[in-house]
Amino acid sequence: MAWSIPVSLAILFLVVVLTISYRQIIYEYPEGGGAYIVARSNLGELPALIAAGALMIDYVLTVAVSVAAGVAALTSAIPVLFLHREALGLISILFIVIVNLRGVRESGKFFAIPTYFAIVALGCLVILGTLQSFWNPGILPPASSAEAMQEVTLFLVLRAFAAGCSAVTGMEVISNGVKAFHAPESKNAATTMIWMSGILAFLFMGISWMAYHYGILAKPDETVVSQLARLTFGSGVIYYLVQISTMMLLVLAANSAFAGFPHLASILARDGFMPHQMATFGDRLVFSNGILILGFFACLLLIIFHGNTHALIPLYAIGVFVSFTLSQAGMVSRWIIKKGVHWRKKLVVNGIGAVTTGIATVIIASTKFMQGAWIVFLLVALLIVMFRGIRTHYKAVAEQVALTRDVRPPVHAGISSSFPSAT
Repeated sequence: MAWSIPVSLAILFLVVVLTISYRQIIYEYPEGGGAYIVARSNLGELPALIAAGALMIDYVLTVAVSVAAGVAALTSAIPVLFLHREALGLISILFIVIVNLRGVRESGKFFAIPTYFAIVALGCLVILGTLQSFWNPGILPPASSAEAMQEVTLFLVLRAFAAGCSAVTGMEVISNGVKAFHAPESKNAATTMIWMSGILAFLFMGISWMAYHYGILAKPDETVVSQLARLTFGSGVIYYLVQISTMMLLVLAANSAFAGFPHLASILARDGFMPHQMATFGDRLVFSNGILILGFFACLLLIIFHGNTHALIPLYAIGVFVSFTLSQAGMVSRWIIKKGVHWRKKLVVNGIGAVTTGIATVIIASTKFMQGAWIVFLLVALLIVMFRGIRTHYKAVAEQVALTRDVRPPVHAGISSSFPSAT
């Protein structure tokens, strides 16, 4: 608890670095694609496939974790629903899949109002709660807590930092889906990145401060935000509004993955690393196959981990931080080779980004490895094998088709040579 504010400030520094770095990527790669495109054009095939595999796994985890956290917000307010969290999570994912199948822009409009409502509700919680904290005494954490009784070691602090890094995982999505914005796409995407980072920093630091001041610890059946809302507003109507808005925000956060995963899969399909069907539009001009596959695997994860956010968190963040590091390293390579206007300043920005995200990746991997992060590394390796297997298959088919086309039918006597050949 004593280290929570320094750890939160370290995470806030990451947010600032990633915001500046990804704004440069948005302008440099307006076609989208994020870490995969950057790594492919600057670092080569293997780093690009590592980034793609890590991102695809993280998109699936984003849906599962976001929905599980949203359901946890609901069950914190209505404890009788706690035993039904798996079913509630599956229904939520199915709902998001159906809305996305209707079209990306339509889903954005549909989710906008609940998102703004949630930001306002949580903003009020942070503002009023922070003001109250200045004239209300803090509350020490319960002495019976196992976490409170642990010796504060460097490993424990780093593990807290690794867990908190899950707060910044969505920052890759905007650079992946620049084309989803209205024209001028790059400018609007970069502006959105600034707003998103500002809102994230405000809510994250506000909640961290309140939890630190009041000694709030996570409970198996009640979230930290729920406890803070009870302290700030009591157990009346406003408390339930905050919880409902939090649930909506967390569940709808999964929608960002439904924008990023199908688009990334379509780019991989065009490069021959995924089945060509992944690049096919559905009836509503969306990548229907990618949406359905993402929904299926997110539901599977929710069932395997019984909708438990704490069980899913150790798998989270490692994939996206691998892609963060590769994209920043790719941009460093690009500025060194391409140069251009103000390239030295841009090199410094992306260099800092590569170092900081690289350090964060090592911390997350080392502190979460035995908790489940090893599964992510194994899955990334399997995905790379799958990508290359698909590419090899398509190359073999292309060679067979080329050989077939090279076979010319014999020209029979009496037929004018002015007629074109069968090919």
